[in-house]
Formats: sequence, structure tokens, C-alpha cells
Amino acid sequence: MSSASEQRTVREARTPGRAAPGGPVTAVNGSRRSGARAAPVRPVWPGTPTPLGARFRTGPDGVAGTNFALWAGGAEAVELCLFDTEGGGVVETRCPLTELTHGIWHGFVPGVRPGQRYGYRVHGRWDPWTGARWNPAKLLLDPYARAVDGDFTLPAEVYGHARDWPQQHVADTVRDDRDSAPYVPKGVVVHDDAPDDEWADDRRPKTPWADSVIYELHVRGFTMRHPGVPEELRGTYAGLAHPAALDHLVRLGVTAVELLPVHQFAHEDHLLRRGLRNYWGYNSIGYFAPHAAYAASGTRGQQVGEFRRMVRALHEAGIEVILDVVYNHTAEAGELGPTLSLKGIDNRGYYRLQPDARRYADYTGCGNTLQVVQPHVLRLITDSLRYWVTEMGVDGFRFDLAAALARSFHDVDMLSPFLAVIAQDPVLRRVKLIAEPWDVGSGGYQVGAFPPLWTEWNDRYRGAVRDFWRGALPDVRDLGYRLSGSSDLYAWGGRRPYASVNFVTAHDGFTLRDLVTYERKHNEANGEGNRDGSDDNRAWNCGVEGETDDAGITALRRRQLRNLMTTLLLSTGVPMFVAGDEMGRTQGGSNNAYCQDNEISWVDWGLLDDPGWRGLYALTARLIALRHRHPVLRRRAFFSGRAHSADGLRDLAWFTARGTEMTEADWFAPAATLGMYLSGRDIPGRDARGAQVLDDSFLAVLHAGADPVDLVLPAPPWADFYEVVVDTSVEEQETAPDAVHRAGSTVTVAGRTVLLLRVGYE
Repeated sequence: MSSASEQRTVREARTPGRAAPGGPVTAVNGSRRSGARAAPVRPVWPGTPTPLGARFRTGPDGVAGTNFALWAGGAEAVELCLFDTEGGGVVETRCPLTELTHGIWHGFVPGVRPGQRYGYRVHGRWDPWTGARWNPAKLLLDPYARAVDGDFTLPAEVYGHARDWPQQHVADTVRDDRDSAPYVPKGVVVHDDAPDDEWADDRRPKTPWADSVIYELHVRGFTMRHPGVPEELRGTYAGLAHPAALDHLVRLGVTAVELLPVHQFAHEDHLLRRGLRNYWGYNSIGYFAPHAAYAASGTRGQQVGEFRRMVRALHEAGIEVILDVVYNHTAEAGELGPTLSLKGIDNRGYYRLQPDARRYADYTGCGNTLQVVQPHVLRLITDSLRYWVTEMGVDGFRFDLAAALARSFHDVDMLSPFLAVIAQDPVLRRVKLIAEPWDVGSGGYQVGAFPPLWTEWNDRYRGAVRDFWRGALPDVRDLGYRLSGSSDLYAWGGRRPYASVNFVTAHDGFTLRDLVTYERKHNEANGEGNRDGSDDNRAWNCGVEGETDDAGITALRRRQLRNLMTTLLLSTGVPMFVAGDEMGRTQGGSNNAYCQDNEISWVDWGLLDDPGWRGLYALTARLIALRHRHPVLRRRAFFSGRAHSADGLRDLAWFTARGTEMTEADWFAPAATLGMYLSGRDIPGRDARGAQVLDDSFLAVLHAGADPVDLVLPAPPWADFYEVVVDTSVEEQETAPDAVHRAGSTVTVAGRTVLLLRVGYE
């Protein structure tokens, strides 16, 4: 890790042709480093402009070395900086890249091998009023670096502008010439063309979308407290690949893990000043590099192999790997943010700027937005995506604030360059693509608008299910759409029910347990006066705010958790839930734990010692297994609602508590009980051998009322009898309840209960 105490000397291979800056140069608390000009220390051969990044290879005459290529279209000169340790200090060798091809500066340096640390200094005009922010005093991370060593400490030196300038309103226009190299991480040359032997026979699970169950987890938080994972592996890629961690995922039955960001990211200055760190990782700075802090094996390239081995282990367990990726913005923030990489390479070329060019267009709420309509920016993103698929083995991506990527010049455009490139790319169009279909800009809410090929986080599902179980839905119209696949949002252009990723909770917001324990956010630990985080929680605390010893309230809360999880896993679409929700994980009421790298966020495996939480885990596993066994619960096409046989049975029917089919008036009336009949005899499509898909039929009854309700079971021809499969009023869920009821009979459904019944015929 770099530090301010590093002893550094500078050697320059050759003096670059530095053009005079466009405007006055102001030295702030220091002066530009000139250094003595020395004879060349390392020869730099022309090399090639492709591929971008640092690629170790055999050059002319069989000489081994590394080809370096950096797109910096508007720059006037580029220096490659190599860092080595000599005599206890760090020596920086500057090698000018004099070859320029189509905006790409490149050169081949003989003798540079994997493990070499490096960065760039890019020269050009300093004129923030026109968007030009070149500053060679700032060492820049290669956007294509395959591995990163060290961390950003974010002192004043890493800012390209004068943070301590007396006139703060123009501070970002005054250049700071202090050297940032001791305070920033370096790229690492990686032998990425030769994956481990273990990687060669990796087999991807290739789980169909309709069969998927997604488990959102944090690499570090999932294993930090796991008693079965060796202490030295906790919080790492190797820890997630450990058999103890994999065993939980396999027994649970999930088909994919969705990893919170694992691209190299930086910690914000305001967090470091408060003694906190960015935990979630939505602050990317290296789109090709696995975040180094999650590596147990080392950070000089070893993290690449460790990540690959983790993916392989998950694949062997039948589990796909989906990455949560943040291509909408970077850790460099706005005009007052640090200069770490793209801002110093070509600020105007990489970021969307406002008409005055000094300030940034911000559709993300994070200070900047990448200019995806630029070909080189689009290339950076798609090269990164293909790298993670082809060389790192991942199976898909969830795109943070995807609407920002779909913007053309201003508005969200579903024919935008980004979406068009993804649709025709032979690698990317075959993997799982999930959009968070909104951003913070005008017109940014785009749920249901993404084209075929894409699935979407469906927050309308989240809102309807939360509101139903807290008694806040005015009627059940919206709930009916959400339970049956959200055809009102996705039944266009060939989209299928699995276009909807259904979720009740995600990393951002309350955990499932906190959703029934708190109504107000409790983010005091973030040090922001509890102003951060959403105020729209749609939560119900069951009568008491926070944890309580009241046995009645505790029992009600656990029943509500069973109701929410059962609803999620019986709904048509792709279910997703957060690591730990299956066993009652709590964040103490925090709904914005983005900077809590501690017990607030880490999964507490001791919860499984509690019989009540083990019961929730057992129910979750049993529901997932039920979903895997029954195709009627994971349909590949929307319901028609029409009768397909002479007896009048339909593939989907809705019932009141009276046992009668819902009328239009019933849909518009307040209701606490809804019955959903799913026919296993009318499943569209055929199996792999061309045979019709047949399954059991089910009746799911959701009752959100506080008092019991007398339910009349639909009479023939819907069924002759009903067998109880799930009853959430029962705490122990190791096995299915043993109860059979005649069609047309009346059964009492306990207050706030889901009842799942299998249909039987005589």
C-alpha cells in the first residue's frame, strides 16, 4: 500500500515534449517536479495501439516485455510511470510514450513482467472553463488495469485542483501541482492470457432465466462472521469459495449469487474523515480489476486468479455469478472531486459536462456521469464486460442506474448506442442482463421500458407486496399483476414473465427482518444526522419500534417474515432476496448501511442457533425446492386467463374468500384476502423432447387481515380436494403440514397467513 512516508526518487527515460499549458499555471503548496534529466533507463519500443491496457507478451526478436496502450485523445504527452522498490524506498521510472495512433498512446517496454506496478502522467492544457483538466502531477490509474495494488488515501494531493484555495467558489479552476503518487494505488501488470489450469475445464451452469433464484450478497460481509470459514479467508473471494460458505448456498437452493460491486473502488473523502469506509462499493475506479481488498492471496495480480477460482467453485456447486456493475459514474465525482484516472486522462472525453463545460452533468447523484455516447467510453464499458465474461467466467450483470447508460445526449433512449451495442454483441447478448431501470435525472424512471433481452429490478413489485402485508393497499388490482408476472409492464415486444426480477428487499433499504421491526430509518451510525437513506420505507413495525421482548409481537413479526418470503417465492417472475434474509438478519434499523463495514452489515451466522430463525431458513429452502420441482410456479409465458378446456378451467383464476371468482367490482374494492389458482394443465410450451409440460395445480391464498377468515375452497371443476403444502401460521416448517380439505368446504385461515394448497382430483 502506498503511503505519504514512501521515499521516492524519479528517473526519466527521456524528456517528453511538454507543451505549455493553455493559461497560467498556479503552483499550490508546492511546485512542479522537474528532476534531473538522466540517460534512458528503460528503452521504449513503438509497440501497438491494441489491445488497450498493459499486456505482457513476447515482442520483437522474442523479447519478453509488456505493451502499454492508453486512450488519451486530447492529451499533449503521456508518461508511463513504473514503480519499483529499491533500498527500502520506491523508485519511479518515467517512460514517455511517443507513439500516437488514433488517440491511443502506446509503447512496448522490454523486460517488464507480471507483478510490475505502474501508472500514467498525462500532459495537456489546464483550463477547467473549457473542461480541460490535465495535470501531470497526478499519477493516474490505467482504466484497463487488470489488477490494482494499494488504496486511495485521498489527502489533498490527490485532487487536481486547489482544495485549500482561499476563494472556494473558484478553487476547482486553480491547479494543484503536488505529486499524488505516494497516495494512490498502482496498476499491476498481470499475465492474464494464461489462466490457471483449474480454470480450463470450468463449466457454466447456464440456468434458464425462468428457473433462476437470485441471492444478493456482499463478498466480504457474507463470510466475515462465518464460523466454518478459516479466519484468514473471511471477507475474501477465497472465503466465498470455501466449502462452508458454498454449503449454505447449495442447501438453500439458490441458482445465482449477485455480488455487490467487486470492481476496484475508492473510499470517499468525507467517509475517511469520519473514520468510515465505503462498504457497498458503488464508487468504481477500475472496471477490469477485482477489488484488491477482497483478496486473501495478495494484490500483485494474485487477486485475479483468486477471483477465477471463486467463480469456478461456485460453478461446480451449480451456482451462477452475476456482478453488480457501476458504469454510470466513477469515484472521481464532480468538479470538486479527486483526480484519480479518467478525469486526468481526458476529462471532456470521458464525462458528460454541462453547457459551461466546467461542471458535470449528474444523472447519478454521485457527481458525474460517463459519456457513454462517446465511442471510446462505450468501448471501455463493453471491453470490460466481455473481459469479465470470457476471462473471469461470470454469467451476467446487474447494471446500477441503467437508465443513465441508456441516455443519448439528454433523454433516456431505448435505441441508445449502449443498448444497441449490447443487443448485437455475440458475447454479451448471451449472458444475463439485469437493469436497475432508473436514474436520478429527469425522465429517468423506466420500469418496464427496457427492450427484450433485458430483465429489470421491479420496484413496483416491492411496493405492492410491502403495502399488502402492512394493510396499505386500497385494493388488490396492483397485487394481482405483480403476483402473476407483471404483464402490464412486460408483455410487449416478446418479453416474458422473467423480465421481472421480483424483490421485497435489496442491499439498499431495510432487511426483511427490519421491515417488520422498524417504521423509521435509524442511520445515526453514518454520521449524517440520519438525513441519509429513504424515508419511504413502506414498513410496519407490528406495534413497537425496534426489538422487543414481547412474545406476541415477536411471533407476529416472524409470521410476517414467512408471509413476505412465501409471497416472493410463489410469484411468477425471477425472485431475488438478500443474504441473511432467510435467517432474520438485522441492521438495527439502518436502511442505508453503505459505509458500515462492521457487524451492522455482516451476516450473523449465530442466528441459525435460534429455532425460530432456523424455521424461516427451512421454509425458504423448502419453497425454493418446491419452485424448482413445479414449472407452474416458474412459467416462461404470461397467463392468458382464458378457458382452455370444456370444463371452463383457466390457466389463472382469482378467488375471493367466499370461494367465488373475482368480479370487476371485487378488484376495485378493499380486500385483505386474495386467492390465486394456478393450473398445471395449461402450461404453454413443451419440454426438451417436445412433450407437453404438465404439473400439479395450486391455490395460493394470501390473507393480510389481522383476524382469521373463513375461506370457502373453490368447488368442482376447480378441484375435488385440496392438500395443504404451506401454512405460514405454523412456525416450524421442516415438513409440509398434513391436512386435506374437500372442495367446497370451509377452512379457517389464521390472521396474516399465506396458505398454499395443492389441487387434487378423484
